[in-house]
Amino acid sequence: MAEREPNAHQFMPDDALGVDPARFMDLKVPEYAYMFGFLQADGHLQQGVGQKGKLTVEINIRDIGILRTFQQMTPYNSSITERTRSTNFAKTHHSATWTVCSLEARTMLNDRGLPYGRKSKTVALPRGQFSQCDYLRGVIDADGSVGCTGQGHPFVSLTTQSTAIAAYMCFYAGKITGTERSLRRNQRDGIFNITYHTESAQALSAHLYYPGCLSLARKQTAADSLATWVRPANMRVAPERRRWTAAEDRVLLRLDNDAAAAMELGRTEKSCYLRLWRLRTGQVAMPAVDH
Repeated sequence: MAEREPNAHQFMPDDALGVDPARFMDLKVPEYAYMFGFLQADGHLQQGVGQKGKLTVEINIRDIGILRTFQQMTPYNSSITERTRSTNFAKTHHSATWTVCSLEARTMLNDRGLPYGRKSKTVALPRGQFSQCDYLRGVIDADGSVGCTGQGHPFVSLTTQSTAIAAYMCFYAGKITGTERSLRRNQRDGIFNITYHTESAQALSAHLYYPGCLSLARKQTAADSLATWVRPANMRVAPERRRWTAAEDRVLLRLDNDAAAAMELGRTEKSCYLRLWRLRTGQVAMPAVDH
């Protein structure tokens, strides 16, 4: 099992009102890595005329606590407002919105990889070093789910339109669980739906939602509850298999690098190494040329 990065740059909540702007969005700090992942998934960076613009994050009122924490972690003026409105999903939707207008803050976020405007398909991994476990937890808190199925089986899932985020989820979770997932968009809406079940979900949730981490309280509670699940004696273990495609083989041969291929294909480095070896030694047929 892969280990989390050491919390050498731990953010101290007691310092919240006196956060040094130089430390803001240092993504090696677990809390800022989490915050950035959350913002990439649920935040909106809007650019106005001249130097005008704002960052907004609107979420359900039940999760307002995380916005208050973000506000404490941000050494720039910001506000949290509430509103109730009708939506396609509910007659009354009570939400909270955090708004930051500072140009310096927006520039810092943009420099680290939060684009202006619509970002669902174009958003990519943060630029530079970042606390990987905490970043991914932020993305899942905003755009994923943790809990149990109707049958009571653990699951961790992520829904995203971003190819880069989906590939990273597959790559990182594959290191933790040993389970590989195919990187395919849903044919109906073009979205990636990546889900881990049973023991894989237990291992992933325990790794991501470690004690004392910054997270949504309800998802931390859900993650903690998965630890008590035990596979029923009559529930067979289905082998996890993912067949290699010709397109993946071509990517593997083109990159000729286990780590790079693992990132792009959402597979483990070990599987990429073995597949490349089998291709090079003739144990499996070379893929047809892609015209």
